[in-house]
Amino acid sequence: MTDSPQGLDLDALAGWLDRSVPGLVDGPLEARLITGGKSNLTYAVRGGSADLVVRRPPLGHVLATAHDMAREHRVMAALAPTEVPVPRTYGLCQDVDVIGAPFYVMQRVEGTPYARASDLEALGAERTRAIADRMVDTLATLHAVDPASVGLQDFGRPEGYLERQVRRWTKQLDASRSREVAGIDELASRLAASVPADRPGTIVHGDYRLDNLLVDDSDTVTAVLDWEMSTLGDPLTDLAVLLAYQELASAGGGAGAAMVTDAARAPGFPSSEDVVQRYATASGRDVGTLDFHLGLAYFKLAVILEGIHFRHSHGQTLGSGFDGIGDLIEPLVAYGLASLGRPA
Repeated sequence: MTDSPQGLDLDALAGWLDRSVPGLVDGPLEARLITGGKSNLTYAVRGGSADLVVRRPPLGHVLATAHDMAREHRVMAALAPTEVPVPRTYGLCQDVDVIGAPFYVMQRVEGTPYARASDLEALGAERTRAIADRMVDTLATLHAVDPASVGLQDFGRPEGYLERQVRRWTKQLDASRSREVAGIDELASRLAASVPADRPGTIVHGDYRLDNLLVDDSDTVTAVLDWEMSTLGDPLTDLAVLLAYQELASAGGGAGAAMVTDAARAPGFPSSEDVVQRYATASGRDVGTLDFHLGLAYFKLAVILEGIHFRHSHGQTLGSGFDGIGDLIEPLVAYGLASLGRPA
């Protein structure tokens, strides 16, 4: 067995697998931290012929209600028989004494998480457009799943969802405060004062974007990953997060250049207007309140990155790519305020 990567005790994991999923692995475990994760930690684990992924919460400062391993595991297991592509799950461990945190084990799915425009450029504009269209169609497919039909009727409370989201992310911000961030309290206040009426709830992913999908060589979406913020709620929150990443990428410099993904800058990638139209057509949903949802999306991203900045400043992050995270927060807040200021 190779040395354990930080945050994952391979001897303890091997013992748990032998007890909980006998026969899954047929050789010594090897593991590596999959780079790029800035929230939950994701490890590629191999044991003989078994090719697995293990997910656990980040080290150190963890926000309340975030990084819920049972939640991720449950939604993927529930969606397995639907048309939404998800990895097969093998087991969930909530005993923190095993590796020091809850974790779950799932199938490793083949595919590429396209985060950079340069990677899409190599495919050409036609394939880029096809991949982006399938990303939007997959979102509409997710939102079409009846939660009760897959046992997720109690996975969240759609009534009052948006109001609770504003409160939740304001509370998360308070839990990560270590400095002043210009405009962020104004954004929270304006969101709280302009919550739209409830709409019928669906399963929502919570952080839907192209690099949270795996795409194979035939440009098919093989898996939707990173379900840590999934719940039942307003489906337009997923569309708005997708559009927020796209707007940031299209902005070029500043926040756009340093954000998680700039895939939307690739030739052939549809415009924001095209994405909204395709989603509206595929889902049959009214998208008339998107300005509020965009403001909320930017607020949520700002709070998430502020939490990452907090952990990084306290030496509690693994992997690279964290330097400069703190500089992105105020531009995100500015985008959120601008979204709310758009005329109806």
